[in-house]
Amino acid sequence: MTDSPAITVVPANEAPWDDLRTVFGERGVPHDCMCQWFKLTAKEWRAAPQPEREAMFRGQTHCGEPEADAPGLVAYLDGEPVGWCAVEPRTEYPRLQTLRVPWTGRDEDRDDPGVWAVTCFVVRTGFRRRGVSRALTAAAVEHARKRGARALEGYALVPVPGKEVAWGELFVGAESVYQDCGFTEVSAPTPRRRVMRIDF
Repeated sequence: MTDSPAITVVPANEAPWDDLRTVFGERGVPHDCMCQWFKLTAKEWRAAPQPEREAMFRGQTHCGEPEADAPGLVAYLDGEPVGWCAVEPRTEYPRLQTLRVPWTGRDEDRDDPGVWAVTCFVVRTGFRRRGVSRALTAAAVEHARKRGARALEGYALVPVPGKEVAWGELFVGAESVYQDCGFTEVSAPTPRRRVMRIDF
């Protein structure tokens, strides 16, 4: 999948594990989490140290296994691994089932495997504000559609006017990026969160 002459996005199973390790880095929130926050219950999260989370993530991504299913996408900028986006059926995220987002104000079947979710973005320091998240979001739409999703959701952060947004808060994606990729708002469960959705 190519979104611009410079940015290429591929399913994680088509990427080498070392490229994902480069994206997640050696310290900070992405390295600590290894995209397991939504994959584990609160109890499981507390019980799993970082090396265990990393081992789980490596197993989930199926890096280097072209025939396997991929739980997300890897972005490259001029051949350099720079970003990650988690995208799977919504039912693959146990923690998501128990949170106020995305369920507040919605009559929605939580066990519907046809609805997919984008839960996490990671963009390496030094490569932000260069269209990586937008390319990943557009590729996630195509990825989910091709794999039979009926709809795709994201849980965007809405900045508060006058208040600076810490980068870590944007791991869920920005509202404007979802809008640019064809998503529309379906609910506002909190003042700073919007459920964005695209139906296929």
